[in-house]
Amino acid sequence: MKHAVKSFFTFTSFVIFLLLFSSCSNENPQKVRIVIWHQKPPGEREVLESAVKKYMELHPEVKVIVLYKETEELRSAYIISAVAGKGPDIVYGPSDQIGPFEILQIIKPLEEIFDSTFIDQFDPRGLLWYKGHLYQIGDQIGNHLFLLYNKKLVPKPPKTMSELIEIGKKLTKDIDGDGKIDQYGLVWNYTEPFFFIPFLTGFGGWVMDSLGNPTLNTEATVKALNFVRELRDKYKIIPRECDYNTADALFKEGRAGMLINGPWSIGGYKKAGIDFGIARIPKVDETGLWPAPMVAIKGYSINVNVDEEKLPYVVDLFKYLVSPEVQLEHTKVLGTIPTHKIALENEIVKNDPLIQASISQMEVGKPMPVVPELRAIWDAMRPYYQAVLGGTMNAEKAAEEMQKLALKKIEEMNE
Repeated sequence: MKHAVKSFFTFTSFVIFLLLFSSCSNENPQKVRIVIWHQKPPGEREVLESAVKKYMELHPEVKVIVLYKETEELRSAYIISAVAGKGPDIVYGPSDQIGPFEILQIIKPLEEIFDSTFIDQFDPRGLLWYKGHLYQIGDQIGNHLFLLYNKKLVPKPPKTMSELIEIGKKLTKDIDGDGKIDQYGLVWNYTEPFFFIPFLTGFGGWVMDSLGNPTLNTEATVKALNFVRELRDKYKIIPRECDYNTADALFKEGRAGMLINGPWSIGGYKKAGIDFGIARIPKVDETGLWPAPMVAIKGYSINVNVDEEKLPYVVDLFKYLVSPEVQLEHTKVLGTIPTHKIALENEIVKNDPLIQASISQMEVGKPMPVVPELRAIWDAMRPYYQAVLGGTMNAEKAAEEMQKLALKKIEEMNE
């Protein structure tokens, strides 16, 4: 009898366990796991993570994992993983990564996924079409350089380079009398080629022709190189050495009247309590041209390895990430220029003088090439540009050597 009772309770316990397990399984079905890789800086990162959290609250069946990677790490890691049939479902980054991704066929053509009604909701400048296919939809337009000015030191921004030099001379000074300069007229990360582009274009130059061939050995390159060096050595309005962090710190500390930087930096200067404005980088007197920084979108692409069963979930999340609501959250916090037409017409954008000034600079910018050859050109420019600044090479020789090295690197890349 005892054995029968024991067997009964054992069987009953087993049945109850199965029922509870079945109940728990029904209440907690296996979630769809979507992975995003991105390279958003801290301010943008926080907005993205907050948006994803809200999305998961509305879609409990989905688990979204957001992973940050530095831009170059993201590019190389994505290529390695996607070529192997793996990688994140969604990848976010600047437009110049699309060229290499397209060559390797590791991102999906988005016009095959989204209908024209959805695509038409975006400003054309926020859509990256390449070789007849749409590979990226941006959540922001721009990623460009402009002039920021400390209103306490520069009440009215300069409109020409000669005005900039005049203002810069008055502001560059040794305030405490220790023989060292404490305040500068202008600061920026002038050793990096990307930050050199506005000066190159201001003198009428550009990095490549329509076929992707480098165009560095030109009179415009020579004049631009000499001009940047003169700002430091002749007019003495910029520091002897100045990388990104140095320029950023000087402006935040109120020890620089003007700074060349981009929209990603706006949030930091607001937090620092700097009363600043934004203006176009001043016109080059000699040419009458507005400096044209490279303009790019930053946005989302879909991994070619996402299967058909998972794709509807990925598409739904994608639409949410580029929605007017999420884009405007970025704009409110960081002053980014949205791509969605509804967001562009919102009062947050229309009534913000900083955003409108950023748009004004963007309007005279030039689209960043998305071809892989651009990477070779950056790598070819850097050593000789820095050699000119270091005084070990003249501008004419530097322009010639940049061109030679760019051609060599492109040839090696295409072997």
